[in-house]
Amino acid sequence: MIKTEAMEETTNIIESLIERTTEYGKSSFELIKLKALDKTSEVVSSFVPNSIFAVLIISFMLFLSAGLALWLGEILGKTYYGLFVVAAFYGIAGIFFHFVLHKWVKRIVCNNFIKQVLK
Repeated sequence: MIKTEAMEETTNIIESLIERTTEYGKSSFELIKLKALDKTSEVVSSFVPNSIFAVLIISFMLFLSAGLALWLGEILGKTYYGLFVVAAFYGIAGIFFHFVLHKWVKRIVCNNFIKQVLK
């Protein structure tokens, strides 16, 4: 009789332990899902305002470039001369960016992205 009671108690303890382990696993999985959701929402929510800012800056640069090209074209006598001058400036700036600043900007963007994810 004592052996059966001890065996039943051991069985109950093991079942309880298995139940608790299962609950712990489920809770851990839920926690991981919630943390992933939190990080994803942080990254996406910081992406939206940055995208809006980028669109505004690009629009500003586009209209500024068009105005400068037309103004230079008026000074140089032909409108397309101004367009060529502005295009040449952007070509030189693009080449400079590609060979000099590309790695630096890439490192900054990657570091900021990693900081946002690990925040």
